[in-house]
Formats: sequence, structure tokens, C-alpha cells
Amino acid sequence: MAKAPVLTPQAEDFPRWYQDLINKAELADNGPVRGTMVIRPYGYGLWERMQQEMDARIKEAGAQNAYFPLFIPQSYLTREAEHVEGFAPELAVVTHGGGKELEEPVVVRPTSETIINDYFSKWVQSYRDLPLLINQWANVVRWEMRPRVFLRTSEFLWQEGHTAHATYEDARDYAAHIHRNVYGDFMTNVLGIDVVLGRKTPKERFAGAINTLTLEGMMGDGKALQMGTSHELGTNFAKAFNTSYLSKEGQQELVWQTSWGVSTRMVGGLIMSHGDDNGLRVPPRLAHVQVVVMAIKGDEAVAKVRELGAQLKAAGLRVHVDDRVDTPFGRRAVDWELKGVPVRIEIGPRDLENGTAMLARRIPGGKEPVQIDALADLLPKVLDEDQAQLLRESRERRVSRTSDVATIEEAAEAALAGGWARIPWSVLGPEGEAKLGEQAVTVRCLVAEDGSVPESDDAPGTLAIVARSY
Repeated sequence: MAKAPVLTPQAEDFPRWYQDLINKAELADNGPVRGTMVIRPYGYGLWERMQQEMDARIKEAGAQNAYFPLFIPQSYLTREAEHVEGFAPELAVVTHGGGKELEEPVVVRPTSETIINDYFSKWVQSYRDLPLLINQWANVVRWEMRPRVFLRTSEFLWQEGHTAHATYEDARDYAAHIHRNVYGDFMTNVLGIDVVLGRKTPKERFAGAINTLTLEGMMGDGKALQMGTSHELGTNFAKAFNTSYLSKEGQQELVWQTSWGVSTRMVGGLIMSHGDDNGLRVPPRLAHVQVVVMAIKGDEAVAKVRELGAQLKAAGLRVHVDDRVDTPFGRRAVDWELKGVPVRIEIGPRDLENGTAMLARRIPGGKEPVQIDALADLLPKVLDEDQAQLLRESRERRVSRTSDVATIEEAAEAALAGGWARIPWSVLGPEGEAKLGEQAVTVRCLVAEDGSVPESDDAPGTLAIVARSY
């Protein structure tokens, strides 16, 4: 009788495979309140590495970290009509505190444009105060009707950047810089996901923005996932909160603003982009455990893996030593494979006699014996190869499953068949976008013919990327 697979095969039921993997790899659990999640240590380790890589890039872009309150007066949201209308269905509102009804209800932040603008209006007085570049790492709450761990939860973790600039051009360029050089660089070169950079259609823009830039990734089942966004807010929030400055010419001017964010949704994107039927595959540049050194059995093997672990750490690798010889080796190996650690180094009594170890590579698969003394020099090259392979596979999947089409019907057919479609925006337009929406197919973004981000929605040659999405 065949042994039952550890995970539901992707081809059989992709959503079930996703949930199985989150559970078996010990990434997260559902929280006690519907739509919330508990992120377990291994899953949180992935998020911490994402934070570290992103935070460094955000700071290189000139932004400083700050923190703003979780509770926002309800009246703040009503100041920007489009913003409150866009978020109204997702708001969690507190009406009682300390055993009494509050004089004014407070909203648990769904995003922080309103409260941050209240303080920007106090902090910005002169052109000398600009640009003002702020980022915060926080949790937000958006009451989710169809929750899915990491992808759509009522509470999630993220970073949100908020900036104020003297001119439209400065704000526009900064939003584009975050989009391309912070988010795009991180997702491509660390997550190993071949994201498409584009602009949202007016229908899909962030509530209160004049332009939204997006990064879309193709998941293993061909659906799209919005991995992050960068918004040009124009002067909409500045008008609502009177955020203005005294120009060099002595005139009061409204500031131009941006906001931008990525969240724990990226963990879900990581799983669905790189995972296979054996579990997660973590890109080496992201992995908080790049190498696990495992003792198969025996006291001498335990001593050797501890020694080797220390040597590899000293060589700059992120290493975990698994010396739990009282737990069956096969069970431990399966657990590490589920967790997607890029490399396992397995050492037993026979390996010690030969001065070798078994090198198991999670990303391409396969095992081979290697000299223990050669590992410190070999492993960085192996990890670089595996990082490149994940990005290559991600790009090949997107290219092979993207079709150029000429009609709305062909676009819907391609998306419903499990791929993406590219169609001229001049052919599709808002009316075609609405028709696609009736079939649960959306325009993920607009791109130029050469793959760059178009300067406007109606720029000549603009293409719409059409897909089903998460």
C-alpha cells in the first residue's frame, strides 16, 4: 500500500496544499478570532529577515522609522471622503473603553494616512522641512470577510511609508524610487520572485491616491498576487489636513505626498511562488536558516556537527545545528525539507570515517558526498546557484503562462485557464475591465510594451495584465 503524501499535491488541490504546508512546516496557526493568525517562530523568522532586508533599503532611501497610535479618531477618516469610502467596509470601530461609551468612536488603524497627516501638518512649516520621509513598522486591522493565513487576515503586520514633498515631481519620483529600487530590488533579488512592475487602473487605485504603482507576482497556480504598492497621494490629504508649507517665494503651498507598504502577505507569496509537493523552498538570501547541520547518530557525529556548525557560522553562513539523535533521522530530515532550508549537511559514523558529509540541496534536489573540509568554501557558491535557480524558475513560469490576446473573451479565457493575459488597454478599457470583473478576473496592472511602467493610464501602447488573483 502506497504511503500517503505529507502534503496534498499541488496539482490535486492548490489551496489545500497551501494550508497543509503552513501547518506541517509550522509557519502559523489560525488565531482565536476569525481572520486572525498566530505566526509561529519559524514563520516569524522569515518575516524578520524580510523586515531586515526591507528596513535597510528603506533607510537607504532616506526614510526614518517612527511610530504612530493604533487608535485613530473616527472623525479623522471622514476628512478625506474617498479614503473613508474605500475603507468603510473593513473598519473595526471601538465604541466603549474603560467601561464607558466613548465620546467619539475610535477606529483601529486600517492604514495611517489620516493620523500621520495630522502630525505632518504640525511638523511642516517651511520648505526647509521638506521632504519629510517617515516609515513605521506596525500592525493594522482590516476586517476580512474571506480570510486566508498570510494572504488576507483581519490583522496583519507591515511597514507603511508616508512622505511629504514640495513638488508633484519630487513626490512622483520618490514613489517610483520606492516601487523600483526598494520593493522591486528586494522581491527580485532576495525573494527570488519575478514580479511585474506596473500602475493600477483608476478602478484599482488606493482610496485617495492619484496613482498607485504595484508589484504583481505569478503564483504556482498561475494566479496573481499583489506583493506591494506605492501610491502618489497628490494633495488630497494635504487639503483635508491643511498640510502646507511656506515656499522660498514666501507663498503658502500644499505638500505633495506618497504612501507605500508591504506586509506579511509576502510570506504567502513566498510559499506559493517557490513551494513544491515536498514543502517550502526558501531563497538562500532570505533564509534565516541557510544550512542545517544534522547528526545522523552517534556521539562522535554530534561532536562533529557542533564543531562544523561553529566553523560555518564563522564563515558568515546562517546555520542551525540539529543534534537531536534521540529523534529519528528520517523524521527530522522531512521536517527540514518541509521548512525549505536550502542546504542540509548530514553526518553519521560512516561519513566520519571517510572525512565526508552528505550534502542535500532542497532547491534543485539531490544529494552528494562532499569533503567536510571543503564545505566552508563550497556552500556560498551552492547557495548563489540555488538563489539564481528560484528566480529563473519564477521568470520562466510567468513568461510561459502569459498570453498576448486581442479580445476581452480571449483575455478571460487565458486567465480562467490558469495564466495571465496581456491585452492593449485601448481595446479593454474601463468597460472591458468591468466585464472581466463579472468573471472574477481583474486587471492587475498596466505596463508599457517594453515592460516598463507607463507614465499615464492612456499612454500609447499601454498593455493591461489580466489574471485571476488572491
